[in-house]
Amino acid sequence: MLTKYTQAALRHAKYEILDDDGSFYGEISMCNGVFANASTLEECREQLEEVLEEWMLLRVYKNLQLPVVDGIELKINEVA
Repeated sequence: MLTKYTQAALRHAKYEILDDDGSFYGEISMCNGVFANASTLEECREQLEEVLEEWMLLRVYKNLQLPVVDGIELKINEVA
């Protein structure tokens, strides 16, 4: 389920080449604060995936909701 969620979120990523230095910038706007910047598109994609995973773990740790992505909902259930 985590892999499907991650893949779905990454399909919503938007990339652009920055005019000032030619580097690549990527973000997933539905996941506030998930962005990356690297010298190549492939590096940017890899960094963006890593940032997304860390963002997901932090939200789970803090018991914060994750957005529904393409119908995939990750719920945080409290365990006694």
